[in-house]
Amino acid sequence: MNNERMSRVLLGPVVSEKSTRAADLSRQMVFKVLPDASKLEIRNAVEKLFDVKVTAVQVANVKGKVKRFGQNRGRRSDWKKAFVTLAEGSDIDFAGAE
Repeated sequence: MNNERMSRVLLGPVVSEKSTRAADLSRQMVFKVLPDASKLEIRNAVEKLFDVKVTAVQVANVKGKVKRFGQNRGRRSDWKKAFVTLAEGSDIDFAGAE
């Protein structure tokens, strides 16, 4: 996998109550990733970009919600979520606090 693809695989962290609880209890970080990204690509991207050791990757396809805009119905886009389990002693700090 080339460096350009690796930098595009991860779209950003998912910050929610569930992802914060997963990070605290089981060292899992949650990322929004490209819909066509594989588990191996996600693992390599996280390990290289954040310099951590990844033990497992689980992915989930999130279906977009159907929303109404006045009388018109619209639909949000589908997206892919990756739960990345980090090895003991590894941590990613998104806040940047030192």
